[in-house]
Amino acid sequence: TNCAEVMQQQYRGYNHLTCGCPCSVSLRSHTCGELRPEHAGEKVALYGWVQYLRQDLFVILRDYSGLTQVLISQDDGSLKEKLGELTVESVVKVTGTVRRRPEGQENTNMPTGDIEVLAENLEVLNTCRKLPFEIKDFVKKSEALRMQYRYLDLRSTRMQQNLRLRSQLSMRMREYLCHQHGFVDVETPTLFKRTPGGAKEFLVPSREPGRFYSLPQSPQQFKQLLMVAGVDRYFQFARCYRDEGSKPDRQPEFTQVDIEMSFVEQAGVMALVEGLLQYSWPPELGGLSQPFPCITYSEAMRDYGSDKPDTRFHMKLVDISEVFVNTKIEFLKSALGQSEGSIQAICVPDGGRLFKSKDLEALKETARSVFGQVRHTLESKEARINNENIEGECWVYCHRLSTMHKKNDDGYLPFRPLLGKLRLQCAELLEARGVALRDPTAFHFLWVVDFPLFLPKEGEPGSLESAHHPFTAPVAQDAHLVYTEPLQVRGQHYDLVLNGCEVGGGSIRIHKAAEQLHVLKNILKEDVSVLSHLLEALDSGAPPHGGIALGLDRLISLMVRAPSIRDVIAFPKSFRGHDLMSQAPDYVSEEDLKPYHISVTWPPAKTEEK
Repeated sequence: TNCAEVMQQQYRGYNHLTCGCPCSVSLRSHTCGELRPEHAGEKVALYGWVQYLRQDLFVILRDYSGLTQVLISQDDGSLKEKLGELTVESVVKVTGTVRRRPEGQENTNMPTGDIEVLAENLEVLNTCRKLPFEIKDFVKKSEALRMQYRYLDLRSTRMQQNLRLRSQLSMRMREYLCHQHGFVDVETPTLFKRTPGGAKEFLVPSREPGRFYSLPQSPQQFKQLLMVAGVDRYFQFARCYRDEGSKPDRQPEFTQVDIEMSFVEQAGVMALVEGLLQYSWPPELGGLSQPFPCITYSEAMRDYGSDKPDTRFHMKLVDISEVFVNTKIEFLKSALGQSEGSIQAICVPDGGRLFKSKDLEALKETARSVFGQVRHTLESKEARINNENIEGECWVYCHRLSTMHKKNDDGYLPFRPLLGKLRLQCAELLEARGVALRDPTAFHFLWVVDFPLFLPKEGEPGSLESAHHPFTAPVAQDAHLVYTEPLQVRGQHYDLVLNGCEVGGGSIRIHKAAEQLHVLKNILKEDVSVLSHLLEALDSGAPPHGGIALGLDRLISLMVRAPSIRDVIAFPKSFRGHDLMSQAPDYVSEEDLKPYHISVTWPPAKTEEK
């Protein structure tokens, strides 16, 4: 027999070789979750992990698809002996015959609960040691332990479902972009150079003294260069890197669905994304209606005190200045006496009855600790508000949290975020009191547009920074203000918000070199030599273009209602950016650092430790 014939014989041993089912090119005949009464009488070969051992009679076998009950015959001494030696989470192969369970012994909580497999042979492929925790969804584990033993945590039903939903969503997105809209999937480099503005970037040493690569926080420059190159429609599932330190629920490396198009306007990008989400959205989560609601940045800050408002509940911010026109309360009178001063409030329905004194203290503490507002910026009263005063008996109970507003020199309202924070905290307090305020099964998408193009740079009076990034084009009506009043310019920047979380952001780009140079050099005071390649490209016939990036990790975590984005990433980092499983980042010897011309200066405490 020649080699070709041997290979053909081996291939014939695999079931469903080209059918595309979970058992194709596999030793198994079926998965543990697919057997049903119609399979009764069939000979099957199952592979999986031992989930439970019951009554010295049953093995509950598990794989990613579900569970199957295996019956060990008491008349087979060899099988009984193997059963007695089994440990939970050992890997086994079971061959046997499917049969219906005896009447009254069905398990309606299992999709395979109408059948069982009468074992004819049981082979232990690998015995499992005693594990640090049980692989059962109801067993509580600390997140640190889960991440230390991530390969075990990933066996859980929830994590298996999350990863598979992520895979299915990604595939549907690729289908939509490539097959329906002619996008080209292009990979861009991971080793690049520093990008002005934005988050801090990780550095990668090179063998040339003093020269470093940067890991890109996004493929922003590359996707614009691809538009200059005439690719026309680009996308990729891009790995991005940001050295943001110890920020909760953030990852130093993450995935975004990166999209760029030539000859497009803002409305076109938004329509594409809405169609993309509608096409790829899992049907079990309900349909998505188009178009998504859209509000301006000013409206978002005015009504919600946030540029990413949660619109699943109302409780909008309201201006109650007129109520206090003739007030004798000194600090309110003082606020209204200032130029553009006002009094803003949140009306919490039934808050006067539901909120306890400790709830009010918690709200005050938020204002004090998070925003440094202690004196008369937060007032709590249960009252009936009429056109003249805020006193007397509470006829209509409501709870109003008041704060005075006065624009600063740059026209920015600094207390809006305080009310926005308190609005969310009030919602949490109401839900803790049993009020069904935010539907956990609802998905409220929202576009926020017309952001400021520039903002005052914190800690540097007179300096400006990009609200989005330095490549965002101004709104056409404001373009002339870029040269005279940059703080008054709105950018063609759009954010996609889902249930109060930003899940995407993009913009129409500056496509003319002279305009880009002015923004970088004269407004942002950046070193333009760092971006000389991009400026040269824009001066080489760059088409009008724009795009967006969707945060895949954040989007999926909201879809599955995970408490953290770490629950939808196979191997995430801790909130400090550490891999608790492998103990990365790790120390590197001086010998390994020599080729990179790097030496480490140790802090005193670390020197003693070393």
